[in-house]
Amino acid sequence: MSLSQVLFHLKEGADKVIETSCATVILKGARAYKIKKSVDYGFLDFTSVEKRRAALLRELRYNQRMAADIYLGVEEIAGESVLVMRRFDTAGVLAEQSEAEQDWSPDLNMIDDLGRLVARFHAGSEICRDEGHINNIKYVIDSNKKNIEVFRGQLGSEAVDAYDKAIQEAYEAVKADVFSRFEEGQVRHCHGDLHLGNILIEHGKPVLFDCIEFNERLSQIDVLYDLAFLLMDLWVRGHKTAANRVLNVYLEQSARLEGEVEHVYAGLKLLPLYLSVRAGVRCHVNANYVGEAHYGLDKARLYLDAARAFLDVTPASLVAIGGLSGSGKSTRSRALAPEMTRAPGGIIVRSDEIRKRLWACPEFEALPREAYAPEENSRVYEHMLHVAETVIRSGQPTILDATFREASWRQRAEALATANGVAFSGIWLNVSDEARLQRIAQREKDVSDATVDVAIKQQNIDLAAVSWQVEG
Repeated sequence: MSLSQVLFHLKEGADKVIETSCATVILKGARAYKIKKSVDYGFLDFTSVEKRRAALLRELRYNQRMAADIYLGVEEIAGESVLVMRRFDTAGVLAEQSEAEQDWSPDLNMIDDLGRLVARFHAGSEICRDEGHINNIKYVIDSNKKNIEVFRGQLGSEAVDAYDKAIQEAYEAVKADVFSRFEEGQVRHCHGDLHLGNILIEHGKPVLFDCIEFNERLSQIDVLYDLAFLLMDLWVRGHKTAANRVLNVYLEQSARLEGEVEHVYAGLKLLPLYLSVRAGVRCHVNANYVGEAHYGLDKARLYLDAARAFLDVTPASLVAIGGLSGSGKSTRSRALAPEMTRAPGGIIVRSDEIRKRLWACPEFEALPREAYAPEENSRVYEHMLHVAETVIRSGQPTILDATFREASWRQRAEALATANGVAFSGIWLNVSDEARLQRIAQREKDVSDATVDVAIKQQNIDLAAVSWQVEG
């Protein structure tokens, strides 16, 4: 049989047929069957049986890393290769949910799970050693330039030229850091296409699917650039709290798994560039939308504006939020972080989480009493300030979340900001003992080990000695 005959055979009795630019997906019962089209777009070539088979085998192998129960195997039908998948409800795809409901917002518990999932996936991904992939981000920048240029008339010459100038300057400013990320082992075999359209929620848990298999230059990338697609997609869709939350959870989990603070946090210097490049990708993808042209171009303009805005970075700043256990420091930090000036908001450095990390203790398990000895407290604060300095030097706004009961640590936080030339704000949350104890009694799955008994024993400090802004 020819390719067209195999397609005709599979389509018999199909529930639905989905056509993409390079594949046909046939939904039939509990299965989905995917066949590559005989096309050559330059960056992919499926014009022979052998090339289509190789591409489907790569697609199976790469996606089974994340979704083995969806990607079942490759079968041969009359000499043509067919990818067999478990059919799933597309209503569970995050992009579908976002577009179906105007006031939809992601569940933050799911977002936490998503941040942890991506961090674990990246930590276990194969490190790229091929120096031919050392600068794949420039490959995408140049590709974006070429693809956006096609729509210069529709998007506006001034806007296209302004973005091209800004992205080239942004890349040149951090080119050495791009190369350093390769040397540090942060360029890995990633998903490559990690936007909301490729994240499925099943049984309340996120599943990553449909990674890039056709071009190694798009999948052998910096892990932070891989994450940037998800962050950008959430941010531009208006889900800023979710974007900030997934970044913070990702960083904390990566620090646990990777063990190198500098490798995890210093890479944030590249985040404006990475977010912008991802928005540039969505610009030309939407401009090529095969449906209603006006809709696609409106979206393309939106993403072009976002791509330019991501490069308008503002100076870093440091906020320290202190208070006794149960005073609401984490709640205050999480509310403030998405509103800080540089997308996707502030990085929260939590003393409770760092203490668990230093002791290699799961986030929601209690530490032994000796973990709270005075020398351990000092170790936690020193590490917290070290992480904060790394983040500040990357340019990202930072929030310190700790009790800060000792004046010396409050002074150290202020000195850190001064030494790095960034603005500082100190906030002390002054909450009644009754309110604090009630909050602690109601906690579930919280990183803090503070109990009601511990909170009762904490001594209120003299507010007259606190130079920070007192809220309560």
